[in-house]
Amino acid sequence: MSTSTQNTAAVNAGTVQHSNNGNNYDMVVFCHLRWDFVYQRPQHIISRIAKNRKVLFIEEPWFREEQSDSRLIKINDNLHVLQPNAHTIDDIAAILPQYVSKNIETGWFYSASFVPLLNYFSFGTIIYDCMDELSLFKGAPEKLIEQEKYLMGHAEIVFTGGKSLYESKIKHHGNVYCFPSSVDREHFKKALNGISIPEDMPEGKLTVGYFGVIDERIDMQLINSVALLKPEVNFVMIGPLAKIGEHELAKQHNIHYLGMKDYRELPAYLKGFAIAMMPFALNDATKYISPTKTLEYMAAGKAIISTAITDVVRDYSNCVSIVNSAEEFAAAIESIMAAETFKRITAYSDILEKTSWDTTVQNMEAIMKTIVA
Repeated sequence: MSTSTQNTAAVNAGTVQHSNNGNNYDMVVFCHLRWDFVYQRPQHIISRIAKNRKVLFIEEPWFREEQSDSRLIKINDNLHVLQPNAHTIDDIAAILPQYVSKNIETGWFYSASFVPLLNYFSFGTIIYDCMDELSLFKGAPEKLIEQEKYLMGHAEIVFTGGKSLYESKIKHHGNVYCFPSSVDREHFKKALNGISIPEDMPEGKLTVGYFGVIDERIDMQLINSVALLKPEVNFVMIGPLAKIGEHELAKQHNIHYLGMKDYRELPAYLKGFAIAMMPFALNDATKYISPTKTLEYMAAGKAIISTAITDVVRDYSNCVSIVNSAEEFAAAIESIMAAETFKRITAYSDILEKTSWDTTVQNMEAIMKTIVA
C-alpha cells in the first residue's frame, strides 16, 4: 500500500455547503481510510471512476466537539468527500439526509464496518472492493467478521486486492474478481530522471528505504537486527505511524524515520534509495496482503528486498530478493550491490507493461456494466 498524503487534492479541494443537491450522486463509497491520509488503492480507483460518475466518498466517523457540522470536501466537480461529525457509524445515518438521497445507483464498500448504513440506502448495485483482511488487523472489532458475511451476502460483485484474498473470498461468494493493486508507472518513473533528492534524506551511506504505513505489519526486530549487521548502511522509513507507538520502533544510529510525505514527493525519495525494502512481519495482518509498493518500487527501477509475503513470493520471486532473516537480508544487500541491473530492469518492464490503474478501472467498469445490464 502506498502511504503518502496527496496534498494535490487538498489544495484543489474546497469545503462545500451541505444541501440536498447531493441527490444526483451516482455512487457512494464507504472507506475506512481517510482521503487525505494516504494515497493508495481507494484514491487511485475512485478518482478514476469519478471521471464518469458523480461520487460521494464517506469516511469513518470523526467526532469534533468544537464543530457541529460535518465536512463535505470538494475534490473536484464529480468527487466529494464527507467527513461525518459523529461518534459511530450508526450515527452517520442521521447526518446523511443533508448530503445524499437514499436511491443511489452504486454502493461501493472498502470496509464491512459500514454495513449499518445499508438499511439507509436503496442501491441498484453493491460492490465490495476488499483490499485487506481487516478483521486480522490490530484492534479490529470482533463483529467485523459477521459484518463482512452480511456485506458479501448483499453484494453483487466482490473485487479483491490480491490473489491470496481472492482465494479466501471465492469460497464465500460466486462473483469474485481478482484485481491486484496496480501502479501509476509514469509517476514513479520520475525517480529515474534528474529530480533532486530531498534534503532530509540522510547522506554519506548507501540507503535502503521503505515507504508505507508503519504499523504492526512491520518487522521491527528484523530492521533492528539488520541495522546492527550493516552499520555502514542507512535504513530509511517513510510514512506515518499507525496503531503502534514510538517506543515500539527499531532504534539504531543508522535507522531514520522521516515521517509521512506527499504522494508527489515519493519519486524524489525513491531516487535516494539504493535498494527498496518491504520488511513485513509474517503475522495475521500480513497473511493476505499484496503490497502496492512492490510495483511502485519497480517503476522507479529499484532493487527490492522483501520478507516472504505469499503474493510477493509467488508473483515476483524471479526479480525480488526474498529473505527470512537479518543475516539473509544483509547478504541480499551485498549481492544486489555487486550484481548487474539489466536482468532486473528487463523483468520489471515485463511486469509493468501488463498493469496500470487505468486498465484496472476499465476492467472493473466492464464487469459492473454486465451486472447492470
